Amino acid sequence: METAATALTFRDATDADVDELVTLIESAYRGDDSRAGWTTEADILEGQRTDPEGVRAVIKSPDSRLMRVERDGRMVACCQLEHRGESAYFGMFAVSPLLQGAGLGKLIIAEAERQAREDWGVRQMQMTVISVRDDLIAWYERRGYRRTGRMTPFPYGDERFGVPQRDDLQFELLVKELA
Repeated sequence: METAATALTFRDATDADVDELVTLIESAYRGDDSRAGWTTEADILEGQRTDPEGVRAVIKSPDSRLMRVERDGRMVACCQLEHRGESAYFGMFAVSPLLQGAGLGKLIIAEAERQAREDWGVRQMQMTVISVRDDLIAWYERRGYRRTGRMTPFPYGDERFGVPQRDDLQFELLVKELA
């Protein structure tokens, strides 16, 4: 019997993947489609989550990679890894809303951590999460991430990151030591 882990393939995204990646990321976080999953930000942010230029910039950056995750030849998820000295940044993580809650996220983040550790020799994974996303932060804590209390402001007024529906948004840095 094929498990979720054996069915997944990971590869670096290319320019040819940009439109499909934007569609996936938007569907996981914004609008009515995102409500099929549990990672939606639709109640706190409207507008876009990313755009083709932002995705292309990650693909082109020499210190970043955007991993396309496929099952049976179809993209089901993606995530960004960025090399930052002794740490790596994990971002742009999206799982198709219809597949959320089935264990894919756990497998993907574990593979991202493995690749960052093996390819770059990093000792720590970092990410930022909107601080009011309690369920999402709890999910990351169950994966070994810890809250640091270090906050950065949300880019209010820059619609490339969405249109906030509340005035208390900020990003909190989460970290995990990699063995």
